[in-house]
Amino acid sequence: MLLSRRRSRSRTESRSRNEARSGSRSRSWSWQRWRRWRRSRPFWGGLLTLLSGAWICVLPLAPLKIMLQQGVAGIPSVLMGAVLIVLGLSGWFAPPQRVLAGILTTLIATAALVLSNLGGFLIGTLLGIFGGGLMFAWQPYADRRAGNRTTENRTAGGSASPPADGEPRTPTPTPTPTPHHDPQGAQP
Repeated sequence: MLLSRRRSRSRTESRSRNEARSGSRSRSWSWQRWRRWRRSRPFWGGLLTLLSGAWICVLPLAPLKIMLQQGVAGIPSVLMGAVLIVLGLSGWFAPPQRVLAGILTTLIATAALVLSNLGGFLIGTLLGIFGGGLMFAWQPYADRRAGNRTTENRTAGGSASPPADGEPRTPTPTPTPTPHHDPQGAQP
C-alpha cells in the first residue's frame, strides 16, 4: 500500500514537471516567433511612426486651453495623423515598401510642424522624423551561413602558397554576394 502511494505520487510529480516544461517551451516558442517577426521588418521605425501619428491625431481633440488652432485647422492634424498611422502599419506589414514609407513619413512629419499645432508640440514631428529615418535605413537580415561561406572561400583561395615557376596558377574563387529578399535591390 505504501509502495503504491509512492508510485502514484511520483507519477503526479512527473506529470506536473512535464506540464511545466511544455508550458515553458510554448512560451519560448512564442517569444522566438515574436523576435523573428520583429527582426524581419522595420519594427522600431514603424512603432515610432505609429506613436507620432497617434500623437498628432489626438492633439486636436484636446481641450480648448491646450489647442493652438481651432476649427477647420484641426482637420489637417487628424488627416496627417491618420496617414502617419497607415505609413507605420505599412512599414510593419509591407517591409519591401519601407523606403517609400520612410520618405513619406519624414515629409509628412515635417509638414505637420507647420500645419498641425507645431507637429504635436514638436513631439509628433520628432517621433515621425526618427521613425521615418529608421524605416528608410532598415535592411533585411542577411543569412549568417551565407556570409560564412564567402569567408571560407576567401581564406581557402588566399592561404595557398604561391606556385613554383612553370606551374599553372589556379584562380582564386571570388566571393558571391549574400542572397537576400529585397525586391528594390539594396545591398546589405
